[in-house]
Amino acid sequence: QVQLVESGGGLVQAGGSLRLSCTASGRAGGYYPMGWFRQAPGKEREFAAAISWSGGSTYYADSVKGRFTISRANAENTVYLQMNSLKPEDTAVYMCAAAGAYSSPYVYAPNGYDYWGQGTQVTVSS
Repeated sequence: QVQLVESGGGLVQAGGSLRLSCTASGRAGGYYPMGWFRQAPGKEREFAAAISWSGGSTYYADSVKGRFTISRANAENTVYLQMNSLKPEDTAVYMCAAAGAYSSPYVYAPNGYDYWGQGTQVTVSS
């Protein structure tokens, strides 16, 4: 079992930046693909970004491409989401997710992942 804990959310003005962190624990070993999803009130969960277990490949939704950057520090079992040029429409609960160790899931859909964090709120004011 893997536990994921997100941090770094908060309130920011439009045009500002935030960096989210997601730390994994509880796994005996191995690295896993990880992703960030977000869910705004009354809307479905949507894909934001993902990174392969090695960190060699990254994936982004069109809505965040060029503004968000996903990265990972495997030695710390942590994945980051640097969010720049934030917009009010980025307001949502952001959740990180992990897939099976060394796997190659379909990263764009929630069912590609096995473990989920509780989420951290990001609010962007206009």
